[in-house]
Amino acid sequence: MIRAATENDIAEIRTMIRELAEYERAVEQARATEEQLREALFGAHPAAYALIAEDDGTGEAVGYALWFPRFSTWTGTRGMHLEDLYVRPHARGGGHGRALLASLAALCLRSGYERFEWWVLSWNEPAVDFYKSLGVEFLDEWRICRLTGEPLRDLAASR
Repeated sequence: MIRAATENDIAEIRTMIRELAEYERAVEQARATEEQLREALFGAHPAAYALIAEDDGTGEAVGYALWFPRFSTWTGTRGMHLEDLYVRPHARGGGHGRALLASLAALCLRSGYERFEWWVLSWNEPAVDFYKSLGVEFLDEWRICRLTGEPLRDLAASR
């Protein structure tokens, strides 16, 4: 079952974020607190939204998807950026990842979003193969740019 996350899911979402970060070999970067997640997902001005995948038999949360809207100046429409898609290892292969993506795709269509985009680590071959099976277009000509820490502060101070 796929359902919208509630405030009662915050602790479980944070736990799964840390599990994902561990899988992606970057657990030290997963610093979001429960309070930050609560504000981001359920505050007065939500920054993001989440879906929970539950095991039909046990009701256990076995995965989540966290997304936020984006905007394209080229199409003049909103789109969706999927920040996280995670299914716990013991539940993989059970259709939960596909169900999360299908729910998000349906939400895109209902909302008039023309694009549904996300990133995948190049070394994550199981995920890459899964996305290929769905017909995902990989945009190899685009590079992700990130500015953080001291370089971010330096640039801001140079204005």
